[in-house]
Amino acid sequence: MLTNDATILKIKHEVLYQVAKLAYAGEFDEKKDELAYKLIPGPKPQFRCCVYKEREIVRQRVRLAEGLCPTESDHSGSKNVIQVIESACADCPLSHYIVTDNCRKCMAKACQQSCKFGAISMGRDRAYIDPDKCKECGMCAKNCLYNAIADLIRPCKKVCPVNAITMDENGICVIDEEKCIRCGQCIHRCPFGAIGSKTDIVAIIKDMLAGKKVIAMFAPAIEGQFGREITMSSIRTACKKIGFADMVEVGLGGDMTAAAEAAEWLEAHEQGKKMTTSCCPAFVNMIRKHYPELADNISTTVSPMCAVSRMLKAKDPGTVTVFVGPCIAKKSEVKDNDIEGNADYVLTIGEFRAMMRAKDVQFEPEENDSQQASVYGKRFGNGGGVTAAVLKSMEETGTDTSGLTVEKCAGAAEVKKALTLMKVGRLQADFVEGMMCEGGCVGGPSQHRSEMQFKKDRDTLIAEADDRGVHENLESVDMEAFAMHR
Repeated sequence: MLTNDATILKIKHEVLYQVAKLAYAGEFDEKKDELAYKLIPGPKPQFRCCVYKEREIVRQRVRLAEGLCPTESDHSGSKNVIQVIESACADCPLSHYIVTDNCRKCMAKACQQSCKFGAISMGRDRAYIDPDKCKECGMCAKNCLYNAIADLIRPCKKVCPVNAITMDENGICVIDEEKCIRCGQCIHRCPFGAIGSKTDIVAIIKDMLAGKKVIAMFAPAIEGQFGREITMSSIRTACKKIGFADMVEVGLGGDMTAAAEAAEWLEAHEQGKKMTTSCCPAFVNMIRKHYPELADNISTTVSPMCAVSRMLKAKDPGTVTVFVGPCIAKKSEVKDNDIEGNADYVLTIGEFRAMMRAKDVQFEPEENDSQQASVYGKRFGNGGGVTAAVLKSMEETGTDTSGLTVEKCAGAAEVKKALTLMKVGRLQADFVEGMMCEGGCVGGPSQHRSEMQFKKDRDTLIAEADDRGVHENLESVDMEAFAMHR
């Protein structure tokens, strides 16, 4: 996982590790209340003002780790997988605009003159902004000739692509669930670690201990995240050591989705209808919540995660399926959307590694001799990867794709531009590939390393795969045993 603050990572991962350790021992319910004191023994605080606040933060993180809301307050019934850890959200500036040392208390007083709300007065050394009167219009900052007024947008609010974050009267972050698309960008931008996501660690381990057949499904974006020597075979071995019955590449689901979506795109094209992809749950949430008039343009083809889950459940209805990847929004796809046969649980990479640590398991180098997906399925997690796979599927069936155009969008800015153009009828392309993370799924908020750091390793591993096509790869799959549409 990526962050600029090692302290946040330390606390977060230590909580997940301790929770997983207790769950594997069958002692979580009995001993979970002891974790706050075990991790924060005192008497001196480690990273906050006092040990009592630190313990409360740990307690709230433990609740998240067991899939609950962090507090038992009025909003404890929230279904949003992304939650605010209120005890940790206390140290950001309450005022949007503040006056800095650059203020010369000049004679022009352009800041004061431009304020229509009487929020600016002159102190002894500089101007002062009354937060109770300030409407955050920004005119003072715009008109100050010395650039002495700073625009302090909270990191969580600044990164939110849909303006779903506000502050309450106490300055605590509030997430508007009706606006939130569950992309998870705010989680890894908060410098205080005050936003987290519910996890399924405890439930997954309990299913393992109960003797259920639990199968891990690893996202295409995983390949290369752990270095050149850690192959899909390495990951499968680690999965079995920590209690999974097996592991399946979700890139195989990418091939399934590409084939199904190709047929759907062609039908839409014949009807003169524009269509968007449906693989990225944050992108789908964006359309449904902020561009509802385009909801009928979303492909009905299920995501690769759902496709693999349905395949496994078709073979054995008792199978418990667990998706593992760098995506937070996948938790939303499972929790918020009632899609039959979808994955039962979702783990981020960090949550999976907490389970490995709890079982004292490390990734070990193995030969890159396991391939369940075509190269196109493996690259499904790259920006433009869905388009490449769908067009390849069309070409394999003899379809002329030269007349088809696709707007490939990765990142909030590109997505919103394309959807806005589609909304007003000015989008030139026939189809829109939408991914909310820059670079695609490989740029997900819970990635182990940044895309630039692991791109070479990823390209090397994928280059070693054979060149089987999408449909060739699906010859071993009984596609009639399950549906590929919602």
